[in-house]
Amino acid sequence: MPDRRRARVVPANPVRSALLVCVIVAALYAIELVDVVLPADLDQNGILPRSVDGLDGILWAPLLHDGWGHLLSNTLPLLVLGWLMMSAGVRGFVAVTAVVWIVGGVGTWLVGAPGTHVGASGVAFGWLVFLLVRGFLVRSYAQMFVALLLFFYWGGMLWGVLPGQQGVSWEGHLFGALGGLLAAWLVARGTRRDSGTASAGTLPA
Repeated sequence: MPDRRRARVVPANPVRSALLVCVIVAALYAIELVDVVLPADLDQNGILPRSVDGLDGILWAPLLHDGWGHLLSNTLPLLVLGWLMMSAGVRGFVAVTAVVWIVGGVGTWLVGAPGTHVGASGVAFGWLVFLLVRGFLVRSYAQMFVALLLFFYWGGMLWGVLPGQQGVSWEGHLFGALGGLLAAWLVARGTRRDSGTASAGTLPA
């Protein structure tokens, strides 16, 4: 019998999940407001590639944005993709986000262009790629359908992993996307292992 929990495409509690995602995005706005009002110059705490002083930026970069315009451009993807990510439950959301966050940050630190890299778009790219490939890896038709809808609506985002647009951290996008791919593979691997264990433990009468 298929695991309906794993094949879920929308959160089990959509309202609570929406509120949680809204709280997360609201926190980003609160951080930006503090940065503007003080001013705190928080953007300087982002990732500084190949600098020891910039290593801690791996933790802070997705929480920081280069102005309101930057944050506004990330808001809708974060809200929609974040809500869909809640389909795996809060623990799954946190686990996948952690993989995307770390892979995206470390990759940017290793190969990023000089300058400070900030913004949550790398996380959004990771979520998008995770949602796109998860259904195919776990062979869930419902998730495949949602993945196709995401691709048609936001597939153009994937061009952001290529260099070319001045002032945009394509490295953060690229490695965030790779983090999403890695997370999808890990989830699919765990799903297959759990299914195999369940099958092995079930004996016909």
